Amino acid sequence: MVLSVSERTFCQEVLESPIPVLVNFGAPWCGLCRIIHPLLLQFKAQCGDQIKLVGVNADDNFKLATKYKLKSLPTLLLIEDGIVRVRLEGFRGREDLLLALEEIKVCYTDRPITYHSPKTADLGCRSA
Repeated sequence: MVLSVSERTFCQEVLESPIPVLVNFGAPWCGLCRIIHPLLLQFKAQCGDQIKLVGVNADDNFKLATKYKLKSLPTLLLIEDGIVRVRLEGFRGREDLLLALEEIKVCYTDRPITYHSPKTADLGCRSA
C-alpha cells in the first residue's frame, strides 16, 4: 500500500522523514501512473523499511506540483533530509524505470542506516 500525501501532510511525511522517501507524483487520468504502480509496490517490498513510498495527486496538490516543477506525470522524487536526491521523469517504459529503481535500491539499502532528522526551520515547514 502507498501512503497518500497532500500539501497538508507533505512536510511531516516526506521532508521530516527519518528515512529517504520516494514520492510518486501522479494523477487519476494518467495511464502510465497506473502502469508503474505495481512496479513501485514491488520496489517498496524489496527495500523494506529503508525507503518510504508515498503518492501525491498532482491535480489536487497544485502547490507541490509547482514547487517541484513537474513537467510530466508520473514524476518520481527521492527525497532525503528534505533534499531531492534523485528525480525520475520522462522514462520511456518499464525497463527504464526498473533500472532507475534498481540503482536507487543499491545506493540506499546497502549502506548503514544513520539518518539525521532535518531541522523543521530549514525546510520551510510550519510548526504545529
